[in-house]
Amino acid sequence: MRGANALLGACGLAAFLAFGEAVPRLGLVDEEYFPPTSRIADALAGELSDDAFWTALGDTLTGWAIGLVIAVGAGIVAGVLISVTPYLREATASTIEFLRPIPSVALIPLAVLLYGTELRSVLLLVVYASFWQVLVQVMYGVQDVDPVAEETARSYGLGTWARVRHVLWPTALPYVMTGVRLAAAVALILAVTAELVIGAPGLGARIAVAQTSQAVPEMYALVVVTGLLGLLINVGARTVERRALAWHQSVRGEVAV
Repeated sequence: MRGANALLGACGLAAFLAFGEAVPRLGLVDEEYFPPTSRIADALAGELSDDAFWTALGDTLTGWAIGLVIAVGAGIVAGVLISVTPYLREATASTIEFLRPIPSVALIPLAVLLYGTELRSVLLLVVYASFWQVLVQVMYGVQDVDPVAEETARSYGLGTWARVRHVLWPTALPYVMTGVRLAAAVALILAVTAELVIGAPGLGARIAVAQTSQAVPEMYALVVVTGLLGLLINVGARTVERRALAWHQSVRGEVAV
């Protein structure tokens, strides 16, 4: 079954690449603005042989990784504290609902004002966008704890830390992993967006330079790289999620199927 799905996926990708090659060749769109797949592939090969490309890739991954780690750590701690403290949950509910919908890109002027084009500008946007993904999932996970299991743990004399470890955390972990997976994708989007708009070093800045210098095939090649990077991050996050939840019914059912 998996082999058939992989074959279908490969066929779909091949058809998409052939479509991208044929459309500009047939004159349906101007090659100046939408180059054929073969030209994009040549430009991608040129990028891969350029040391500056790998430096930009490293800059993007650095901002993504640091921002994601900060957001995940802060989201888990804040989510647990808010969820297990009724008064704190009530006090922060309206603030969370106000801040969460604010688009991270709306903070770009603030980031530039505070940190210019430094890495800290990228981190500000990445952390802000990713934090909410984790926080909300953690809060849902903690609220999903079975009250009967909680009371049973109390009746057996388990302390606060023991209840968190043996009751709260196993229940919340699937939600946490979902939040981490979503945050990983959002963090990459904001890292590239910040580089593209602010001019911070990274793939986004190279895309902007390629666009302004009319290096269209190189621009598309860099966009392809960001897409592949997102795909790898998503696959990696799902792999970590399956391993972390190998004991969970949802993952065991998925493996059985």
